[in-house]
Amino acid sequence: MSDPARESEVAIDGLARTLAGPETDLADLAAESVIVCDLDGIVQYWNPASEALYGWPAMGMIGSRLGAIAQQRSRHDEQWRLLLRDGSWNGQARRRALSGGEVVSSVRRIVRRLPSGEMRDVVEFGQRLDLQVGSERPADRAEKLPASAAFWEFDVTRVRPRVIDLAKRTGQPGADVFAGDPEKAREFLSAILIVGVNERTLRLAGDYSGRSGLIGQAVSDFWPRESEVDIAELIVSVVGAWPHHTAQTRKIASPLLEDCSVTVWSRDMPGQAGKVFVAVNGEVSGDNSFLYLRASEDRYRKLIQHLPVAVLQVDARRAGEAFGELRAKGITDFAAYLEAHPELVDFANDAVKVTEVNQEAVTLFAASTAADLAGPVRFLFASSPGTDRRVMMARFHGKRNYSEIAKIRTLDGRLRDVQLSVTYPAPPERLDVTIICIQDITERLRTERQLRQLQAENTHAARISMLGELTSSIAHEVNQPLAAIVTNAETSLRWLSREEPNIDKVRLLTTRIAGSARRASDIVGRIRGMASKHEPEHVALDLNEIIDEAILFIRYDIEARSIDLSVAYGCELPRIVGDRVQLQQVIINLLVNSIQAMKQDQTMLQRIEITTSVGTDECVVLAIRDSGPGIEGPDIERIFDSFFTTKDAGMGIGLAICRSIVVSHGGSISARNHPGGGAEFRVVLPTGSVDR
Repeated sequence: MSDPARESEVAIDGLARTLAGPETDLADLAAESVIVCDLDGIVQYWNPASEALYGWPAMGMIGSRLGAIAQQRSRHDEQWRLLLRDGSWNGQARRRALSGGEVVSSVRRIVRRLPSGEMRDVVEFGQRLDLQVGSERPADRAEKLPASAAFWEFDVTRVRPRVIDLAKRTGQPGADVFAGDPEKAREFLSAILIVGVNERTLRLAGDYSGRSGLIGQAVSDFWPRESEVDIAELIVSVVGAWPHHTAQTRKIASPLLEDCSVTVWSRDMPGQAGKVFVAVNGEVSGDNSFLYLRASEDRYRKLIQHLPVAVLQVDARRAGEAFGELRAKGITDFAAYLEAHPELVDFANDAVKVTEVNQEAVTLFAASTAADLAGPVRFLFASSPGTDRRVMMARFHGKRNYSEIAKIRTLDGRLRDVQLSVTYPAPPERLDVTIICIQDITERLRTERQLRQLQAENTHAARISMLGELTSSIAHEVNQPLAAIVTNAETSLRWLSREEPNIDKVRLLTTRIAGSARRASDIVGRIRGMASKHEPEHVALDLNEIIDEAILFIRYDIEARSIDLSVAYGCELPRIVGDRVQLQQVIINLLVNSIQAMKQDQTMLQRIEITTSVGTDECVVLAIRDSGPGIEGPDIERIFDSFFTTKDAGMGIGLAICRSIVVSHGGSISARNHPGGGAEFRVVLPTGSVDR
């Protein structure tokens, strides 16, 4: 009969002979713990079965002393001395598990030698012993780890000086150092880099691009917000205690794992002070997180394919890395940097690549297949200069979204107007996925232009109608300088007809004639501007100046009716952006309405008050109040409706045009009955610059 124990021993001997440096594939498949150390006891290899037995991950043990996890270090050192003397050693090893308990294992160690006979390294094989430690066998506890533990390796080099200083000052590194402040903990974690992860970490972190998406990134980009303070305090405790080999464990809140705990430890090795290791242990129902992740990705892809808008997925990691380097160098004025280094725009246009598109994008760009659009994004911005710079600036400054109207040229040469919207990734999302949505708005913009043209024609017709109502006032304004010209010219002729002409007097009168002519020309120019048909031209304007110019049109009517006009302008009023003629039209319309309202009752004191002021939310306010009878209650809700009028000969378009103009300027207009009597119209206009 065969002896199972002997067969197992022979198999282990064969495996030991197979472990020749990097050829460890068979050891990875072994059910027994296989550990390879150099002659000083530094771990060189740690197979998956060792992870299962002791709980410590390979990434945390390789490069560490095997004796660091021994329960009795002196006993381990004595066993190691005997091993090197005799060439082999068999016995029990008592080691500290990652979970905190003790693992007792039966181990066999052999010294491998070089062909020259010199000692090369040590191979240890181990199996658990059925010993009870507490109420649960530690080997059983460790056996659970591979199914649910996520292992990380962090580089803490940049924060270590701060932690050491804290330990010297307080003597208690990690004890409530962040005082429950997530922002402070996040800032601390942003200076710590990820340098290693296992497969379980990749699944939990949810990064489809593999290790390259995590390695070199800040811990703050991926660690769950719920436990940032916990992991930061554990890291401070472990780093502050170095070179003592301590493992700190704490229960934490986790959005993915139940009964979650995290363990942090370091190596007590020279040159290893800048590294810490982290194990996250917990249970996911059914351990289907990876399957759920893939199913979610499939649903996402199907949804994208059926959206009625062009969607392009681009990989912008290289550009993001370049931006990160610039921020690390202290660059804050990115616009100025791009002006000085336009080659960065070219780099981004080539480095950022389209990786996937939906069918709507294929149709929009008149492509044959999605492959026609794969590659650098340069073609997206070729017909819209400056858009690529603005997209880059939004990414550099950490915006989540950016959108603007741009132009694209399709593959068959057509130029289209589009709404281009970019959504940038935010950790812990996939950092290689930036989404660009493109909606064709060519027809919409064409319709809007036609609508604006109709509105402009309607507004122009209303201005002509309004000028007809102001005939007497306009005639008076024109007649005044003309009468002055006639009077001064006749006087000049008399001075010239004398035997000794008075040249000085004639020169003075001629100067007056020129001034009156210019005034008449200005009046005619204002009237012509009001009567002409033109596209609205939005420029920076002073509202107070516009009111002064509007009053000139109706000054005669105001004076002829003995109306008391009171004007109170706000000081240092911010400038607004708008069309001068259209805003004058609004003010004249409102003043004419006030004059006509007071005309109905000649017995009352006739008064118009005009005030301007700075409102809230970056706006200016114009208020025009009269002393007329006010507005009938039911009419207030309809007063700005088209063709609504209370006048016998009115058309009902004046106030409707006012509202249309004000709304097109981004403002609002309202009417009310003032508590002190009369009606009050209130116009609110946003402030800003021409390029807003």
